[in-house]
Amino acid sequence: QLKLVESGGGLVQPGGSLRLSCAASGFKLADYAVGWYRQAPGKEREGVSCISHTGGSTNYADSAKGRFTISRDNAKNTVYLQMNTLKPEDTAIYYCAATIVCGAAIDYWGQGTQVTVSS
Repeated sequence: QLKLVESGGGLVQPGGSLRLSCAASGFKLADYAVGWYRQAPGKEREGVSCISHTGGSTNYADSAKGRFTISRDNAKNTVYLQMNTLKPEDTAIYYCAATIVCGAAIDYWGQGTQVTVSS
């Protein structure tokens, strides 16, 4: 079965950090670019960051620049999103998605992991 599974979400205080993981099973994640998206209550899903299949190219939404870092370990079939200096407005369900190239149509979505930033 082909799937992506996110983990690492949770409740954190403002200013805190979390690292999300996106693990692939049933296919080789190294063949895909991987993006992180998020959806807050009452809002549309938005792109947060994306990394090329080799890891040589990354991009970030303005809201993530300087605070979030995307990386990947193709040997572990996993992509990460390190999130620092978290703010309440970062509260959302975070999804990872595999695509042939950043910005293209998504081939696989994960089920999402909840991130809540609150004191």
